[in-house]
Amino acid sequence: MNLLPVLEPATDDSCCAPAGTPALGAEEAKQKALVFKALADPNRLRLLSIVKAESSGESCVCDLTDPLDLGQPTVSHHLKILVEAGLLHREKRGTWAYYSLVPGALEEAAGILATL
Repeated sequence: MNLLPVLEPATDDSCCAPAGTPALGAEEAKQKALVFKALADPNRLRLLSIVKAESSGESCVCDLTDPLDLGQPTVSHHLKILVEAGLLHREKRGTWAYYSLVPGALEEAAGILATL
């Protein structure tokens, strides 16, 4: 039976120098990850595209359930996630909520990877 030789740990520290301070801090990474999590759902992408395509620049939640063939609670849940990620703005008018894109949010989301 052949025995493998025992390797001694390397004593040369130059090959594994610490990378230094990360370019992206923990809190900033957490916030940017929220955007990617929000965009990782097909229904949320569809909601964004519907709101963006609206000529008035905003959509009532009452108009967003039929195109997705989802119930109002499910659509509201997806919209809440998009608002928390900073992609949509919510404005309450009476009993209805209206959603619009946050100015520059899609461009900022597209630029996240470029700034890593």
